[in-house]
Amino acid sequence: MGTHYQGSEREEKTLNPFIKLMRATDSLNNRLNRQLSDVGLTISQFGVLEALLHLGPLNQKALGEKLLKSGGNITLVIDNLEKSGWVERHQDPEDRRSMLIHLTDEGEEFISNYFPKHLARIKKEFDVLSDEELKQLGNICKKLGLQE
Repeated sequence: MGTHYQGSEREEKTLNPFIKLMRATDSLNNRLNRQLSDVGLTISQFGVLEALLHLGPLNQKALGEKLLKSGGNITLVIDNLEKSGWVERHQDPEDRRSMLIHLTDEGEEFISNYFPKHLARIKKEFDVLSDEELKQLGNICKKLGLQE
């Protein structure tokens, strides 16, 4: 569904794809987040586990920046993952003021097994797009994401 807003031609040309992008994002997130919910994870918790799996230990600030989360929010996410036994905090040997977040053995085992299944669901969602469309979508999203 497009906009019913009556504005300039450029406003309508801008608003229509914006609405479609937001609806597609919400729809896709709802389907994928349902799978995360089934294993007791939020999207932010999954993001932390995935980042630690692929990047190794990170401090909270780096995790927050990577996931576009505020300091308070990322602290809560890490607190909950720590309570679940999937991450632990260790003093950063290079900066005593900072804590590094590490996967526990249990957390690493979980995310190592879960990530390929999640990736398969993402791939299935995007199978409706050709390789060229995937490339175009990636370029468009990157361009929109770099706006200040």
